[in-house]
Amino acid sequence: MSTNLLSSPTNFGIGGVVKQLSWNWENQQLQIVYETIGSGSPLLLLPAFSTVSTREEMSGIANLLAPYFQVVGVDWPGFGDSSRLPVNYEPAIYEQFLEYFVTSVFDAPIAVVAAGHSAAYVLKLAQKNSSVFSRLVLVAPTWRGPLPTMGVDRQIAGVFREIVRSPIVGQVLYKLNTVPSFLSFMYRRHVYVDAAKLTPSFIEHKWQNTQQPGARFAPAAFVTGNLDAVHNQADFLTLAKNLSVPLMVVIGESSPSKSRADMDALAALGTVQTAILPGSLGMHEEYPEAVAQAILPFLRTGS
Repeated sequence: MSTNLLSSPTNFGIGGVVKQLSWNWENQQLQIVYETIGSGSPLLLLPAFSTVSTREEMSGIANLLAPYFQVVGVDWPGFGDSSRLPVNYEPAIYEQFLEYFVTSVFDAPIAVVAAGHSAAYVLKLAQKNSSVFSRLVLVAPTWRGPLPTMGVDRQIAGVFREIVRSPIVGQVLYKLNTVPSFLSFMYRRHVYVDAAKLTPSFIEHKWQNTQQPGARFAPAAFVTGNLDAVHNQADFLTLAKNLSVPLMVVIGESSPSKSRADMDALAALGTVQTAILPGSLGMHEEYPEAVAQAILPFLRTGS
């Protein structure tokens, strides 16, 4: 596996050394951007899927854990600085990518911190090949996209996804759903707890990420539930049962009720270590100090 050092830093990083990996999906080359900071045993940070997803949202945790680990943050295909091609974004692309990434970039079992929707993909890979991971931390884990969570029928959500993918009409709808005022509303509703942190410059920075070429395709799949790795809570919990890899779940005490119920059910499994901290679905970005402090002893156990 070869990587290319990017010639210039990006605006959405974690402050480390930026690298690029080429990955083939259905005969199309995708450029995957990832970043390393710190030294020690490897720790992979996976950002949550969202309209504004980038590895930068893990930067607070990355810098706090860098004294103890070689921290690696990556942008998922279709998000952040990675390629945002108009491919058919579906669970298979992320399942195969995650397995390829961890087996290509690392040569030993790694610890991983996965936020939001990344959780189910990590659990799936851990069930398939437990030798790639040493410890798993799931922060505000979710498995159901926004429209299904709101009760929208998956077939109807799929139609909406195709509309957003279409030229002209799709571009207009996407822009309407990514204007700064709407982004601020969504952050206040279920991502951040402290509205004072949602400054105009913060929202402007997030908005800039949504305006990159090809930015609408992967988020459209996420919002409509087309990136849901499972389709019910029972299957989500089954992924976490009987894991041979130690598992910790971090719950935001202010998480939306449906998401909180899923997190609590996961935490109720007897083999799971749990921490309940301030925050909501964006707690990994809003409260990195609290999250890092809670997970560090777990990550360092046995290291």
